[in-house]
Amino acid sequence: MSAYRWKSFAEDEDRPEKPRRYGVTEIRGPHYSLFNQSLLEDIFESMGQFVDGLKFSGGSHSLMPKSFIKDVTSIAHGHDVYVSTGDWAEHQLKRGPSAFKEYVEECKQLGFDTIELNMGSLELPEETLLRFVRLIKSGGLMAKPQFAVKFNKSDIPKGQDRAYGAYVVPEPRSSEFVEDVNLLIRRAERCLEAGADMIMIDADDVCKHADSVRADIIAKLVGRLGLEKTMFEASNPGTSEWFIKRYGPKVNLFVDHSQVMDLECLRGSNLGKNHASVLSSSYFLL
Repeated sequence: MSAYRWKSFAEDEDRPEKPRRYGVTEIRGPHYSLFNQSLLEDIFESMGQFVDGLKFSGGSHSLMPKSFIKDVTSIAHGHDVYVSTGDWAEHQLKRGPSAFKEYVEECKQLGFDTIELNMGSLELPEETLLRFVRLIKSGGLMAKPQFAVKFNKSDIPKGQDRAYGAYVVPEPRSSEFVEDVNLLIRRAERCLEAGADMIMIDADDVCKHADSVRADIIAKLVGRLGLEKTMFEASNPGTSEWFIKRYGPKVNLFVDHSQVMDLECLRGSNLGKNHASVLSSSYFLL
């Protein structure tokens, strides 16, 4: 006889009920795909207990009517989902020195809970960026600085089989600037000291494909900043699975809305730990 096995956070103990400080799942909103209110309602009604945050990626909210944004943030808040601006603040600085404070106030009025700061594209002195973090916090919002990790792809060892002693053509070194990871971590630590709530790691090159993840860089980031204070973008289900297997259900991940259920099954010890169980069980086990 079949029996439904709905998830209970109290029983499964992989992480607590919302609002959570760790094991956070943030999904991307309008940008890569068209979201409307009905679709968001469907997502939150069916998977709301597994979704912690919604991010308007790529400054998409700047193209939408304010009334629509308020409706979306209201829907999200009705399901205990916070809403983030994504990295759009750098475009406001062109309007003048007071523009950022006005931007923070407008985000609050629209119902945003978190402002993301792209520390790479904001070509400003570090002290100015830290002042922005404090300004966001004083405005009653959460601050999430975003850092991009860059490295030379030639540093990734070749994984394919080859005969012993066979010559391997070396990968050409990239001319792109490669930031010292230790320097990045120190800047992130200063942001946390200034009041930042979480550090977003835009590690697309570092962890875009599960078979070429720079585990050493990820481990250094987590070890220095802490699992609760870091969030990683997982570009595909394979990458999500790598993070869960390596760091457990408490890791914070930013994923596409289509990956939420797969990710939750990976997080839950009683819901299955591989994609075979995900595809056959959805919310419950038979």
